[in-house]
Amino acid sequence: MTTFTVPTRDQVSPASQTAFDGLQKAIGFVPNLYATIAYSDHGLPKYLAFQGAKTSLSNREKEVVNLIVSEVNGCRYCQSAHTTLGKMNGFSDDEILAFRRGHSADAKLNALVTLTKDITENKGRVSSENLDAFYAAGYTNGNLVDVILQVSDKIAMNYLHNLTEVAIDFPMASVLETEAA
Repeated sequence: MTTFTVPTRDQVSPASQTAFDGLQKAIGFVPNLYATIAYSDHGLPKYLAFQGAKTSLSNREKEVVNLIVSEVNGCRYCQSAHTTLGKMNGFSDDEILAFRRGHSADAKLNALVTLTKDITENKGRVSSENLDAFYAAGYTNGNLVDVILQVSDKIAMNYLHNLTEVAIDFPMASVLETEAA
């Protein structure tokens, strides 16, 4: 299998160099997976614009989506990155592990994580019970669209890492122990 190296700033297009500079200024480094997107001359600026677009979801809700999608897709990079971001958004280690397992003690977040897991596992063909619970928790059609867009954002990154296996440059998330059936 091809080995992917992480491109440096001088190895990417001018548009990606500008994006590298923005990431460096905003978060202090260019995460390896973002740098890898820059193999495409316009990929990184395009992805950053999509990721940074306005949404009806709060940052906390976005992290719930990111965590369960990354777990379903087995992306260690995104599990690690979003564990860090989840903590920055006020979630405890136990809450983050619960999201990754597909549930939450918070009723509204539980409806979100359950629907998101169903969307991801079943490619958008969800159970009516999970969709009804999502709406009963107070979510709207607009929220549903934004959840699907967030799922698509994370699937793209999960697939990119699962294919390239670039080094994880976040504190490593714990591996979930399989629960006895």
